[in-house]
Amino acid sequence: MSSKTKTATIGSSSSKKFGMNSKMKSTLIGWSFVMIAVIMICTFYFYPMVQALILSFQSGTGTNLEFVGLDNYKRLLTDSTFLTAVKNTFIYLIVQVPVMIILALFLSVLLNDRTLKWKGLYRTAMFLPAVTSLVAYSVIFKYLFANDGLVNTMLLKFSLVPDAINWLADPFWAKVTIILAITWRWTGYNMIFYLSALQNVDQSIYEAAKMDGASAFQQFFKITIPMLKPIILFTSITSTIGTLQLFDEVMNITKGGPGNATTSISQYIYNLSFKYTPDFGYAATVSYFIVILIVIFSVIQFKVAGDRND
Repeated sequence: MSSKTKTATIGSSSSKKFGMNSKMKSTLIGWSFVMIAVIMICTFYFYPMVQALILSFQSGTGTNLEFVGLDNYKRLLTDSTFLTAVKNTFIYLIVQVPVMIILALFLSVLLNDRTLKWKGLYRTAMFLPAVTSLVAYSVIFKYLFANDGLVNTMLLKFSLVPDAINWLADPFWAKVTIILAITWRWTGYNMIFYLSALQNVDQSIYEAAKMDGASAFQQFFKITIPMLKPIILFTSITSTIGTLQLFDEVMNITKGGPGNATTSISQYIYNLSFKYTPDFGYAATVSYFIVILIVIFSVIQFKVAGDRND
């Protein structure tokens, strides 16, 4: 082998070795930037999830826990309070989430109008409930919808109802109050997502559709809705997750009453852990039921609203 060939071979192997070392060094540098975040996520997210799963197969009070296998999961099927909490949560989900999504979409279209004056003020006013304290606004709603509260006072003043509505003590109206409270708080939050997406839509598309004779109604369903499809999917999933985890409003407005008429799954978990005789194993089982519901609903929403070309 000639000296030139040897030199080329050595140079090639050196460059490969240097290249591998450079790649490894780059990988290590990348991991060094995210390592703290990975450790924190594993410590405070995945580890508690695994521990909760193990706990769901145990039962007992305090630290006196014993392995019971699938007994906690079988207990779910015969637990009347749990079934009532699931029913209530599903009512909130089926009624409130579609209403909130449609209302947020409608408001975003209105506030995206270029000719509208004081847009900044309106947008701020609509978003403001999302940054208020959960406890504070829940307490305010509790007083507004009391028997002698402002809502009943106004209804009676304008003769809209013959008698004061027992908003917090009647099972039906108590659910309505919870739904109104959730809708008031989170509609503006979802509206911001739609509004930001609408501002990125090329206005020439609407101008071309208008020149072709498309009405405002047709533009909304043929242009706006398809353009916002990914955002609608995102807000639907996050709103579903939030409703399945509903706790603050129920706890602060009705405390789950009257009876268990407004109890949510999350409030039932709290009661199992801190109100009734503590049974953290069964509470963990109910928690994992929420996880299963979230996965199921997310998959359904992706299938229904997702891109069928994927």
